[in-house]
Amino acid sequence: MQHSPECLLQLLQRLLKHRNQIKQIHSLLITKGHLLHSTNTTAPNSKWMSTLLYNTLIRAYVDLGQAHNTLVLFTHMLAHGAPPNSHTFPSLIKAATFSSPSLGQPLHTQVIKRGVLHDPFIQTSFVRFYAQLGELFDARKVFEEISQPCIVAYNAMLDAFGKNGDMGSSFLLFKCMPKRDVVSWTSIINGFERNGCYSEAIKFFQKMITHEDVMACSVRPNEATYVSVLSSCANLNGGALSSGKKIHGYVIRNEIELTVFTGTALIDLYGKTGCLRNAVNVFDQMVVKEVCTWNAMITTLASNGREMEALDMFEKMKMKGQHPNEVTFVAVLTACARGKFVELGLKLFQSMRREFGIVAIMEHYGCVVDLLGRAGLLKEATDFIRSMPFEPDGSVLGALFGACKIHGAIELGTVVGQRLLELQPWHSGRYMVLSNINAGVERWDHATDFRKAMAVAGIQKIPAYSLIELL
Repeated sequence: MQHSPECLLQLLQRLLKHRNQIKQIHSLLITKGHLLHSTNTTAPNSKWMSTLLYNTLIRAYVDLGQAHNTLVLFTHMLAHGAPPNSHTFPSLIKAATFSSPSLGQPLHTQVIKRGVLHDPFIQTSFVRFYAQLGELFDARKVFEEISQPCIVAYNAMLDAFGKNGDMGSSFLLFKCMPKRDVVSWTSIINGFERNGCYSEAIKFFQKMITHEDVMACSVRPNEATYVSVLSSCANLNGGALSSGKKIHGYVIRNEIELTVFTGTALIDLYGKTGCLRNAVNVFDQMVVKEVCTWNAMITTLASNGREMEALDMFEKMKMKGQHPNEVTFVAVLTACARGKFVELGLKLFQSMRREFGIVAIMEHYGCVVDLLGRAGLLKEATDFIRSMPFEPDGSVLGALFGACKIHGAIELGTVVGQRLLELQPWHSGRYMVLSNINAGVERWDHATDFRKAMAVAGIQKIPAYSLIELL
């Protein structure tokens, strides 16, 4: 094997996705001294060879998800005198976005220092960076400095508006775009879905596929489009089952492959709208199933009164070699709570760290409290909360509070309810349940006090809020 920098550069470019080979080539580059900058100008490209090598390594490591290594490489690049160029920074900005946001400003300074501030790829990368950080003003400022934005820059700004809740500006920018592609349309649909505007997302998708907009004639939805609009159908108040079925029909009619994420979104939709048979059919039709697919199916079974089948599905998942994650255990613990399988639920909770190396988060603790509370084991639920490694939040206390209501534990319910009011003073359901608990045992003065406190605080009762708390 030849170890010249040119040969190693070609190897790097061919093996960008191969972790072990990248590390081996990186080691060779270090031992052969090829990463040291040369001022020799007699040979073609030798002056910039170290920069080319660093740029390729930086890109390789960021594509492999090793953002920290990417940023360390940049410090070595500067230390060894290899001059960064416009191709260096997009990958670095991407790495900083997800690993070290505090490095954004130093990178911006480096870009200015190196005279590449107005490179459109760098500007677009900074739009994405500031959007991810919630710095919409800075994202917009960078975008407006792009003299002739390409469609990628426009799409980045659409996404920035959507991520930061400004769908009005996103829609206006969309209307002004000289050209739109599937990413443009999907960014708007995803923005509406992200911000809870589910009806708008569905209508926008319908406009896209019916070609009401002349600029949508050559545009076809992609996987991300289907996932966003199906999520909107699933989360719309009361569900949008008919719209979801039409989208499913569109996928079938156009012979679109049922991918992992589209299939999982359909399972979620059918599960949330009570169409268990449809969800099972989609699951069975899927050739490739990832952990998210199994999670959606377990959740669907658990939420539709098939708790034992949900737990059987969990066992099948493990037999297929799928490694459960945090979401899986939320689903199986929920199934145990609804089925009142206390012993099994506690055993599964203990197995999380011991067998799968998963550290329990607040949601898992809330599931166990719900498990114990539904079974009437209120003392055990209270003791379990006291043993938690962190202070319980509203979801954990809410699970115990609901159990107190169901089992008529007036004193404990009042104590827990008071703690919840301290955490969530604007939550109308808490006041209503406390009032109803006391009214149920004819403690009319206490019941009236809670309703008065609610009125004094100016809190309006949301219909069925207190009922939802007990589901």
